[in-house]
Amino acid sequence: MRSTTALLADRPGADLAPTPIERRDLRPDDVAVRVTHCGVCFTDLHHLRSTDGAAFPLVPGHEFVGEVAAVGPEVTRFAVGDPVAVGNIVDSCGDCRWCREGQEQWCAEVVLTYAGRDRHDGSRTLGGYAGEHVARERFVHARPASLDPAGVAPLLCAGITVCEPLRTEGVGAGSRVGVVGIGGLGHLAVRLAAALGAEVTAFTTSAAKVEDARRLGASRVVVSTDDEQMTAAASSLDVVLDTVAVEHDLEPYLACVDTEGVLYPVGYLGRLSVDTMSLLGGRKRLSSSGSGGVDRTSELLAFCGEHGITADVEVLPASEVAIALDRLARNDVRFRFVLDTTAL
Repeated sequence: MRSTTALLADRPGADLAPTPIERRDLRPDDVAVRVTHCGVCFTDLHHLRSTDGAAFPLVPGHEFVGEVAAVGPEVTRFAVGDPVAVGNIVDSCGDCRWCREGQEQWCAEVVLTYAGRDRHDGSRTLGGYAGEHVARERFVHARPASLDPAGVAPLLCAGITVCEPLRTEGVGAGSRVGVVGIGGLGHLAVRLAAALGAEVTAFTTSAAKVEDARRLGASRVVVSTDDEQMTAAASSLDVVLDTVAVEHDLEPYLACVDTEGVLYPVGYLGRLSVDTMSLLGGRKRLSSSGSGGVDRTSELLAFCGEHGITADVEVLPASEVAIALDRLARNDVRFRFVLDTTAL
């Protein structure tokens, strides 16, 4: 077994504390990653707030970067010292329809980076708030060495979450894309859509974020609490990514979707309701997306390397994880927290 230290909560309501854990011995196609930076996602907060004792012990973290520490004998793509990154899945069956189509995140046997179960021995997976992690080679990605590693970490979750629908809809030059919410997901959506050549409209409830949105690449910024601005944006967009993480009304943003356009709610994990009349006028579509497969994630990292795209992050030492989680719960971050895990 490989020993490391992780930030672990051993029961519901417990604080994360540095705790020795064991990673498995390397299987033939395994890569051990020395974790240097791990993004802090709303999903981490959601899991930590669980009252289900069966969900613990818990080590969060599913968007992390680092360097290869060791490799199994069948690994061919990586060598010790290579810069790498790992996202929110670390294994899948490899044989089902979804795996063959490069959509491993939908595999019935998918193994999550944390809060999952290993396909071989049934052990609980523990995440990237740790000094080291072990994953199958296929689920480890080459990290562009030219980019700030802390800024790369959120690309593995927030980045691929918003990139997947952009790629699915074929966004490029001439596309009209709207992004609702300029936060952890939204700021990357603006940056990526603009890099793909789209004309980007950013929606924000805060006038204070107007300049941020323009800096990120938005050609138009709409303050969604201003009725006149929202009316002017009606039927003007082909694709809208709604990245808001709390329950809210979709109707105002559906009104901004043009004929046969589509709205993707990608930020809220819960029930949302829509009046079907809002869809009927103009054959508008409501779709969904979450995470992405191995190939698309690797393509995203390569694209970001070519275009110099990273997340805007606040980096805190792992010892200040409680501060990061508390501020995240209050939406007090611009735009993503990343933990420096080197001390672990």
